[in-house]
Amino acid sequence: MLRGVTSDTATSAASGSFRPLFVDELTGRARSHLVALEDPHCLLHAAVVQPFLAMRAAALQDGIVLEPASSFRDFDRQCLIWNGKYRGERALLDRQGQPLDALALSPAERVEAILCWSALPGASRHHWGTDLDVYDGAALPAGERPQLVPAEYAPGGPFARLDAWLAAHAARFGFFRPYGVGPTDALREGVAPEPWHISHAAIAMDCLSRLTPDVLREALATAALEGAPEIAARLEGWHARFVLGVDDPPAIALAAAQADASARELGDHGSMV
Repeated sequence: MLRGVTSDTATSAASGSFRPLFVDELTGRARSHLVALEDPHCLLHAAVVQPFLAMRAAALQDGIVLEPASSFRDFDRQCLIWNGKYRGERALLDRQGQPLDALALSPAERVEAILCWSALPGASRHHWGTDLDVYDGAALPAGERPQLVPAEYAPGGPFARLDAWLAAHAARFGFFRPYGVGPTDALREGVAPEPWHISHAAIAMDCLSRLTPDVLREALATAALEGAPEIAARLEGWHARFVLGVDDPPAIALAAAQADASARELGDHGSMV
């Protein structure tokens, strides 16, 4: 069941089209572009609902229960995550996933370390409703929660089968993984590889083109954000590396998303009421 669908978003989703996000939507300060799903429980961009449900139904046929660990995340929530890491109240990891002592780092080093795994508020792809962190509910050990670390998706990990399934099938539903999970990982200078992070190609690429340093600077202007002086001084460079520095979607993912091919494959699994 879907909740929160306005007439505009319902029309957009049904037609497979989408309007560009307003600035407040783009930066996580508004929710007018979103639809709430009850099963699975998540918030998504209205035009991403059908493609995601189609992909989830296809995965289920192969014995994979595609579950969202995280979908939409608003600006304020991203601020809480950011400030907690900057203050050393939340775990801070280096690019290899090893713990760091935030308070032993300079302000610039601290910001850089946070950006490897967490976006600046206003710059998170989770603001758009196009991106999800996913895991295989059928493979999750009883009583445990997914940790969303690369080892879980590596050979021998509980979600290795999901990793292979996404590599083989996500693109035909219009999705791709923006944070390098291929052979160029070692060369990546932006966000560390995240095999759990999927993105709806067409809409996310449109959002990315609109999220300029000026848009981000305006969103951050009144935020109570730790490390603000360093961020302001280096915003353009960090925007280029950590916002724009993502993998390009494969052509098949863009074509599927633009043609709403996944909605045509939805079938009975995705009936909306």
